[in-house]
Amino acid sequence: MEFRHYSVLLRETIEQLHIKPDGIYVDGTLGGGGHALEVCSRLRGGHLYGIDQDGEAIAAAKERLAAFGDRATLLRDNYCNMRAALSAEGVKGVDGIVIDLGVSSYQFDNQERGFSYRFDAALDMRMDRRQTLTARDIVNGYPESDLCRIIRDYGEDRFAKAIAKHIARARQEKPIETTFELNEIIRGAVPARMRRDGHPSRQTFQAIRIECNRELEVLRDSLDDFIDILNPGGRLCVITFHSLEDRLVKAAFRKNENPCTCPPEFPVCVCGKVSKGTVATKKPILPGEEELAQNSRSKSAKLRVFEKT
Repeated sequence: MEFRHYSVLLRETIEQLHIKPDGIYVDGTLGGGGHALEVCSRLRGGHLYGIDQDGEAIAAAKERLAAFGDRATLLRDNYCNMRAALSAEGVKGVDGIVIDLGVSSYQFDNQERGFSYRFDAALDMRMDRRQTLTARDIVNGYPESDLCRIIRDYGEDRFAKAIAKHIARARQEKPIETTFELNEIIRGAVPARMRRDGHPSRQTFQAIRIECNRELEVLRDSLDDFIDILNPGGRLCVITFHSLEDRLVKAAFRKNENPCTCPPEFPVCVCGKVSKGTVATKKPILPGEEELAQNSRSKSAKLRVFEKT
């Protein structure tokens, strides 16, 4: 299966990067290489570093970016290790970073990866297949209380308690092995009248995927690093796809713009914390009508941008 060459908010992201032909840029979530391709096509003497933990994504992007020769360097790693990975390449600062937090169409549409409730497959959901923890381990091994917490917090599903209870009951009889087995269990936990609002498994699958790949933890622990890596005038563009990610990005950007912790009644700042830059997007940039019509997966996407001073 091939990666689909479609990147959400592509035009808007490229515009917000303010690409300099001789600049250094990072695509921290390389995927099929859509953003990376557009960046490379605008470089003259500059360089792009593409990072992805998925080996198949690296292979697909390598083929797609082959025409740019040594203008692009691809690294198989998690973006949380960006600072160390760039340092190993001799890079201390960059002029722009793109982080697209969406799961790639390839991962969703590749049946064997187990990301989608639409295909009957083994419960996997690993973005990096070198890691040992899988969705199957979470579904069969986590205590019922932890399953409830994950589905409630990461899936924002109001039926989290009932779904966790049904999973715990089903796995006492036999391990839950496949996506369709999990679908049936979730369907039994959600009232029939609520199934008309969309597939009942969508939020639970999202929650298990987030837990399996530590997505929110990795994002929260990386945002300050991204800003620190930027050169003065450099821009960080982050595309989120659900409210939990967006809140983390919004909070981190606000904190880096105004880090002062002094009580408001203090006439001058004494904490010594200095602003690292400005939030370039006071409100997130959303997909336009044309993009929404072309790709339904873009409907929840939001782009926020931070500029280093």
